[in-house]
Amino acid sequence: YINLNLLKTTLLELMKMIYPSGTPTQPEIIAAVLSKLALKPSDVFADIGCGSCSVSIQAAPHVEKVYAIDIRNEAVRAASSNLKECGINNVEVLNGNAAEVLSNTRVDCAFVGGSRNLKDVLGILVENVPRFVISAVRLETVNEAVNILKKKNQFRELLQIHISRSNDLAGGTMLKPENPVFIIVGGE
Repeated sequence: YINLNLLKTTLLELMKMIYPSGTPTQPEIIAAVLSKLALKPSDVFADIGCGSCSVSIQAAPHVEKVYAIDIRNEAVRAASSNLKECGINNVEVLNGNAAEVLSNTRVDCAFVGGSRNLKDVLGILVENVPRFVISAVRLETVNEAVNILKKKNQFRELLQIHISRSNDLAGGTMLKPENPVFIIVGGE
């Protein structure tokens, strides 16, 4: 069950956001991710590889605190700007290596949107974070994540989500497919 009502950002707000290089997480994927994480008001949430902060912005109203982590300076600048634009106050943007940041931070649930240092990040998550979700578009990332989680008995589920968007065609409507996205659910 995916609750699209979890998505609070309007289309207008999304259009105003600044997006660093990379592909932003689509709203439908964010809804699936947040549904799988079962966010609670007392949770501390980490958005690893936060990019534009679109996942953090959607999670923020449902949790106590969000750490938006990215190693790229352009992503940190975009995330900070987008948070200010949306008026979100319970998100702290952290610039640095996610594995290092997470090793000193209490987190109840996490979303991994980037594959940089995935092995190190998952090593921290499987030891310290009870609920987490990884999104991936590359098969190699899926394979690495699933193998690590299975070895640690933390693998829960693998989903492939495929979205198509409507487009006008010759006076009718066609569906134009987006790239499929994999969601790997892990935790206790």
